[in-house]
Formats: sequence, C-alpha cells, structure tokens
Amino acid sequence: MTNGEVLDLMYEVFVLAVQLGGPVLFISMLVGVLISIIQAATQIHEQTITFVPKLLVIGIILVFTGGNMLETLQDFTVRIFQMIQG
Repeated sequence: MTNGEVLDLMYEVFVLAVQLGGPVLFISMLVGVLISIIQAATQIHEQTITFVPKLLVIGIILVFTGGNMLETLQDFTVRIFQMIQG
C-alpha cells in the first residue's frame, strides 16, 4: 500500500466513525440539554436524572438504526479484507 492509499483509508475510517457515532451522540446531547433546562426551571439539581432518559433514547436509536450501522461496518470490513487480499 502506498501512503496515499493509507491516508484515504484513514479518512474513510474517520468518516465512518462520525457517521456511526454522530447521530447517537448528537441526540444524546440534545436530550441532556433538554433535561438540564427542565432541571434549571424546576430547580431540581439531581445529577442522576439525565441518565435514564439518555439511556432510553440511545437504546431506541440503536434499535432503529443498529441494523444499518452493522451493515455499514460489515461492508467496510469486507472492503478492508479485499484490499489486504488484493
């Protein structure tokens, strides 16, 4: 492999990581901000309140998008092994 191919592969890895992790992290962050706003409005300052809603939302996201994430990772892995083989 040349340096250019390795750089292209690393770029693809970073893009794939953002595609797979980005939506989960972004929605989890939004849920955390919404819970924080509710806590500030009600003056309830319990740190553990945000844990359960975030956990539920992340679970729901993974249920609906987990299959697509797995397919994307499988395709990428197959492509990597084909590059190694060829």
